[in-house]
Amino acid sequence: MKVVCIGSGNVATHFSTAFVAAGYELVQVWSKNQDHAVLLADQVGAKGISVLADIDLHADLYLIAVKDDAIPEMVQLLAEVNGLVVHTSGATDLDVFPASMKNYGVLYPLQTFSRTKALDFSKVPLCLEAKNETVLAVLKKIALSLSPLVYEVNSAQRRILHLAAVFACNFSNHLYAIGQDILEKNQLDFEILRPLIMETAEKVQHAFPRDVQTGPAIRNDEQTLSKHKELLTGMPELQDLYETLSKSIKKTV
Repeated sequence: MKVVCIGSGNVATHFSTAFVAAGYELVQVWSKNQDHAVLLADQVGAKGISVLADIDLHADLYLIAVKDDAIPEMVQLLAEVNGLVVHTSGATDLDVFPASMKNYGVLYPLQTFSRTKALDFSKVPLCLEAKNETVLAVLKKIALSLSPLVYEVNSAQRRILHLAAVFACNFSNHLYAIGQDILEKNQLDFEILRPLIMETAEKVQHAFPRDVQTGPAIRNDEQTLSKHKELLTGMPELQDLYETLSKSIKKTV
């Protein structure tokens, strides 16, 4: 099966390497930045291109892994191809594809990707949706060749998954960054926090987050809460964030 990858970012990189590992042939990597296209293409034995008109219209699979705002343009570009066209977005509905297209679907990976960190793709949940049952069967076969964690999820469900993922991953990581900033401003090393972060993540592998919540907010330790807010004097945005999160935790009791 010949694959064209539309995009060269984190998601495109991990999908491309996973496809090659599974025995697929990556024929092209497109990016609006030629250097980025070539960089990824060289890793997977493909040709890097940056001109949309140069995209091979006779491939078997087209993976659209670009920012959400750019998906409609790419869909229109591939509207007449016979191959299967899929996007990888958690927040973009299936109806971004025109009903007249022959084969289309969604291959959404529920995972956080960084180009610089290797990832076992067999542990990535893949959420599928397709034009019809026939296309879904083809897409499911492709997905299972990459990971055993395959789920049929409609557009409404996928939006919810994406929202939950933003809270669980993106917001959590941002809070790690805030913790790092606070430490560095006080000449303390972020390394000290790493075991705590790891233990917190490991706990929720075997229990629900609400059941293992700890900290001054869940204990209603008002003295500590007040002291923490005092330490954030001069940082009103962080004081507000601390207050909002503490109130949210209290409501779970």
